[in-house]
Amino acid sequence: MKIGFIVNDVMTEESGFTTTRLAHEAHRQGHEAFIMGVGDMAYDPDESIRARVRSVPMEKKYKSSESYLTDLQGKKGISQRITVDHLDVLMLRNVPSDDYLKRPWASTTAAEFGRVAMRHGVIVVNDPNGLAKANSKMYFQLFPEEVRPRTLITRDRDEIKQFAKAEGRCVLKPLQGSGGASVFLVNEGDIPNLNQMIDAVSRDGFVICQEYLTAAEDGDMRLFVMNGRPLQVKGKYAAFRRTRSGGDMRSNIHAGGRLAEAEITEKDLEIAEIVRPKLVQDGMFLVGLDIVGDKLMEINVFSPGGLGSAQKFTKINFNKYVINALERKANYMKYYGRNFDNVDMCTL
Repeated sequence: MKIGFIVNDVMTEESGFTTTRLAHEAHRQGHEAFIMGVGDMAYDPDESIRARVRSVPMEKKYKSSESYLTDLQGKKGISQRITVDHLDVLMLRNVPSDDYLKRPWASTTAAEFGRVAMRHGVIVVNDPNGLAKANSKMYFQLFPEEVRPRTLITRDRDEIKQFAKAEGRCVLKPLQGSGGASVFLVNEGDIPNLNQMIDAVSRDGFVICQEYLTAAEDGDMRLFVMNGRPLQVKGKYAAFRRTRSGGDMRSNIHAGGRLAEAEITEKDLEIAEIVRPKLVQDGMFLVGLDIVGDKLMEINVFSPGGLGSAQKFTKINFNKYVINALERKANYMKYYGRNFDNVDMCTL
């Protein structure tokens, strides 16, 4: 199988990133893995999608993602221009919000090129047409109300203040963005100084005002869903908890959060089942559900990370099973061609 991974920038990838782990696992299984940045893509005059990619020698074996990435990014890596349309699978693993401010041209590029590659029979995951709907956190509001916190999305200061007063305690965050940047917890005593928080969050767009979930004090849990179902191997789920550090309300790992083992409850599985139909409908092959108590805080459809964190607690290499699932899709494509009228590729 020939598999490509689109990231924001090949040279900024890290060994612990899920994309690196997936590429390393694909190489370990004998597949050809190619890594490309958003800016490496091109649409050529012959109507083919091509890209400048990096890979490693097929004959060399790597015991770790660290050694794999060192060669990939270094002098031992192979740099070449390939025809993306000749790949079996293309994984869109870039994070548009990371480019939203400094490289706005890059925010939608991967999905746009991926959509054209699909025309030539490449399996593209997650489906770029589904991802086009998810370019901001507004996508979250399209899921059933029963799994979402109460939410207001606006740029109107008065509406924000009214929501904060009515809730007594709420969270402000930007509609665009990730990683816990510009996230504020508003308490009743903060209402007189709310303008400064609104300025910080609204500087780059709309403001999400969200009901504060008291269960968030215990952190959140990321549960991976693959092909519409919670990713489970040998009775263990691909999941982990993120707990807060000190007084920081954010549980994102690069915002100071700490990892902990996850215990999956019936309620967690019920939430996953409620959102399953839309995930499948939108072609979301691999996503991360961020759960707080009995509610979803976020659905990460762009490059969900943390499979390595899940492996840390379960001792299961979930990357292997993701690559196996992609191989099944590729084999199905080779056997049946492009006649998918009655087949949902997300559930294969």
